Amino acid sequence: MVNSRVESSAVAVTGGSGGAVRSCAGCGGRISDRFLLFSMDRYWHTRCLKCSCCQAQLGEIGSTCFSKGGMILCRNDYIRLFGHSGACSACGQSIPASEMVMRAQGNVYHLKCFTCATCRNRLVPGDRFHYVNGTIFCEHDRPGGALLSSHLTPLQSNTLLPDQKVC
Repeated sequence: MVNSRVESSAVAVTGGSGGAVRSCAGCGGRISDRFLLFSMDRYWHTRCLKCSCCQAQLGEIGSTCFSKGGMILCRNDYIRLFGHSGACSACGQSIPASEMVMRAQGNVYHLKCFTCATCRNRLVPGDRFHYVNGTIFCEHDRPGGALLSSHLTPLQSNTLLPDQKVC
C-alpha cells in the first residue's frame, strides 16, 4: 500500500543485473529484467509501476509519479483528481495531502469550508447544492428558489432537481 500523503517521486531507470536480487513492489515477484524502476523508495518491474486510474506505465510516460490515498498516479490523473494546487478554494489555506476534500466545478475545498454561502451550513456527501458564479448554496438557499420554512435534511427532501449533488 502506498502512503496516503502526496509524493512526487522521480522514476529512475536502473540496470537490473549484477547485484542483489530485488523484489517488485507491485507484484512481489523477483526482478530479473534488464531494466527496473526505482520510485518511492521501492523497486518495480517496468510493467508494474502503473497509474491507478489510466493504467499507463509510468516509466514510459515521464520521470515523475504521484501517490495519494493509496493510489499511484501519473501527473495528468493527479491533477484531474486533486487539482492544480493544494489550496482550499474557500479559505485559501493549504490542504494537507492526507486530508479528505470536497470538490465542485474543478475547485477543491476543506470539508469544513464546503458550506452554503447564505446559511453557512456544512454540506456533506449526498447533499444537493447549487454552484453559482463560484459560490456554493444549499438546496434551501439556492438563488431564485422559493425559500422553505426550514432547512431540510437530505432524507427529508425527495425532490430531484437538475443541479449538482455532492458525491
